[in-house]
Amino acid sequence: MSFDPANHIQDLQYFGEFGGVNPSISDSSTYTFLSAKTMFDTFEGNAEGCYLYSRHSTPSNLYLGQALAAMEGTQTATVAATGMGAITPALLQYCGAGDHIVSSRTIYGGTYAFLKNFTPRFGIETSFVDITNLEAVAAAITPSTKVLYCESVSNPLLEVADITALAELAKKHSLVLMVDNTFAPLSIAPHKLGADIVLHSLTKFINGSSDTMGGVICGSQELIDQLRNVNDGACMLLGASMDSLRAASILKNLRTLHIRIKQHSHNAMYLAQKFEADGLKTVYPGLKSHPSHELFSRMMNPEYGYGGMLTIDAGDLETANKLMELMQERNLGYLAVSLGFYKTLFSAPGSSTSSEIPLEEQAQMGLTDGLIRFSIGLDNDIKRTYEMMRQCMVEVGVLS
Repeated sequence: MSFDPANHIQDLQYFGEFGGVNPSISDSSTYTFLSAKTMFDTFEGNAEGCYLYSRHSTPSNLYLGQALAAMEGTQTATVAATGMGAITPALLQYCGAGDHIVSSRTIYGGTYAFLKNFTPRFGIETSFVDITNLEAVAAAITPSTKVLYCESVSNPLLEVADITALAELAKKHSLVLMVDNTFAPLSIAPHKLGADIVLHSLTKFINGSSDTMGGVICGSQELIDQLRNVNDGACMLLGASMDSLRAASILKNLRTLHIRIKQHSHNAMYLAQKFEADGLKTVYPGLKSHPSHELFSRMMNPEYGYGGMLTIDAGDLETANKLMELMQERNLGYLAVSLGFYKTLFSAPGSSTSSEIPLEEQAQMGLTDGLIRFSIGLDNDIKRTYEMMRQCMVEVGVLS
């Protein structure tokens, strides 16, 4: 892959108002105009470079959006206060009463709940399918379908979407392909593979310090203008706007993303190989045993590896909880939801981040109650980490 997202971020140059090496933070909720005509033009969306009200946009938010668009290779982007604050308006901008969405069955629990429980109130229906089965995806498409939705690497089962094939299918049926790339920033570039819209929860790897929330919609200039439109723009009217101070903070952290992702991937690969060799049921796209290993390898930017997410199966929820509690006690990580932190985070998705999915549907998709999802941290001595984790596994009976 010739597209290097880190270079695109690095090549951006922003100076602060007084020559600062970081851009100035626009700490204002509203903006002045030198003429009433300019204010009118800005409301109409015809005044480039003018700012209206911080729910619409701010200079700080635009800087971050431009950097994220450069990372994903899209024309532009708009940022939101949370990941869900990006996902929900992106879907609602394209779908109304009577419309239909085809979605991967294994997605973040909040997205699942939005599509399963909330959008039907507005007459929007969703079919959930095995995204790795292209025949099933095609069969679910109806004349009312508007959007094909998936995650590049699914939460929490780490299924890998064939983005190129899905893009061809979407184009054939005049659908919009939306891909949540939260689990694979830099490693996979969905837009370059044919996706129309790329979404991220900035809360996770991109920010990397678990101290703020954020989301982004990366796409065409036309889409972003529609989302910000004061009359019918879903981002503008739903109001999940990012604060300028948070945007500036995330932009600074974005500069080190390429370094962090390489370490996350290195550590996850080491642990996945060790766990699998120990006989644990281990799922990681970097393992040859992963059903989509070759697919991921074809799509990926090899410099950034297979990502920092892996799962193991501890057998049952009680054992999984004992193991996580012991690993936290030994300071090997935190029993916490979310991902992308410098410290390893682990949780049992069936009773946490995917708990919105009914138990019978969890069983159908292979989400067992003993599954532990790991977001592997930036540990310098990963061999030491593995040896300590293995000892915990022996003590709780996962390994002998």
